[in-house]
Amino acid sequence: MNTPYLIAARAVLACVGAAFVSQFAWAGIPIQHWTQPSGARVYLVESPAIPMVDVQIDLDAGARRDPADKPGLANLMASGTSYGLRASSAGPALNENQLSEAWADLGASFGGAANADRMSFTLRSLTYPDLLDKAVALAARELGEPAFPEAPWLRDRPKMIASIKEANTRPATLAGRAFSQAIYGSHPYGYEVTEASLMRIQVQDVRALHASVIRACAAQVSIVGALNRAQADALVTRLLSRVPQGSCSAGPSAITPPAVTGAAEMPDVPEVAPLQAASEQRIAFASAQAHVLLGQPGYRRSDPDFFALTAGNHILGGGGFTSRLTEEVRAKRGLTYSVYSYFAPGKHAGAFTIGLQTRPDQAEQALTLVREVLSNFVEQGPTEQELQAAKDNLIGGFALRLDSNKKLLDNVANIGWNALPLDYLDTWTQRVERLTVAEVRAAMARKLQPARMATVVLGAQ
Repeated sequence: MNTPYLIAARAVLACVGAAFVSQFAWAGIPIQHWTQPSGARVYLVESPAIPMVDVQIDLDAGARRDPADKPGLANLMASGTSYGLRASSAGPALNENQLSEAWADLGASFGGAANADRMSFTLRSLTYPDLLDKAVALAARELGEPAFPEAPWLRDRPKMIASIKEANTRPATLAGRAFSQAIYGSHPYGYEVTEASLMRIQVQDVRALHASVIRACAAQVSIVGALNRAQADALVTRLLSRVPQGSCSAGPSAITPPAVTGAAEMPDVPEVAPLQAASEQRIAFASAQAHVLLGQPGYRRSDPDFFALTAGNHILGGGGFTSRLTEEVRAKRGLTYSVYSYFAPGKHAGAFTIGLQTRPDQAEQALTLVREVLSNFVEQGPTEQELQAAKDNLIGGFALRLDSNKKLLDNVANIGWNALPLDYLDTWTQRVERLTVAEVRAAMARKLQPARMATVVLGAQ
């Protein structure tokens, strides 16, 4: 339905990008931070150019904390809050359709999901007072009073299983699964959602997880929008008003946000174990293209080598047509259309990956060449010219990382989650510019061990 609020929301969102870029293109990005009496940590960037606000609530309840026999539970719980609300003093029960219609009538949105490290809920709304009040009240109910009815779960589970079965017919899925197991072993980063794991998850598991992890004291709330500090603080208080307010140090299931001390923490998730020796898997598959993956555990996002590794990977294989891998494997020898490398740092050492597809009869040649390029780069590092080109590219593209409220919100949330300095975005380009060849070479050599990497080749002759 096209209510006045919905029409207004569409009009505002249509011009959000241009207004946002204009506001922050030539200015610093001041991030305000404070902790509420409940323990909730708040990060705010005031963006008054348009009457809109984006909010993200993060909790240390991502997939790395899923039970080993029930991977996917965290994501199912977070997304399942949209299945409906139970009746409470704040309002009547709403089923899935009624809740969806309520958000449509407001021209606002709210939803949840979980990645490997954290569970996140996001709210987007216009900031007109009567509209924002209703949106926050509804979001507070969806966060704190979800009904988790069984019927939608039983309806959607077969669809999820069918999707898994279909994905299992794809060579990229099979190669990626084998690679993940080779890199992570039994670490939660390597957990895989399967038909069997979905069948083990019951609605009572979802409800129990919600009851144990959704707490005001465990929340990090990041806000970008047309609100001042007082307004943002009031919004967070209302948003968390329907969830337990007790201390996070109470009980074995307590959740303690990163960078908060003085409270009992959840059991530590172990670090990803370094690979002790090289491994290689050959997977037979009738495919027009062979899939080649090579890598190892990389580094944590909090690692002080982050900037040097970002620049180093850009030169090695993350810079597209300007990277060494593309030059050697594609441009000079025509062995592949695309070859890439990337780090995936998180709370733990996410994978470093090199990947490509090639003709099955060329897989061995391509793999040998990739290993040679990697070893040479780790040993010798980049040239001065390569590093300067990488700096120019990274710095020149930095504005694109912040050209919308949503992208800035992602950055602000990451700053809080990883305990980065509040001026991180203001100093990003200077830190890249100061990098030296020696720093990049040393960082890559510290993190990468070409002789102890895992290799997966699917579909080669």
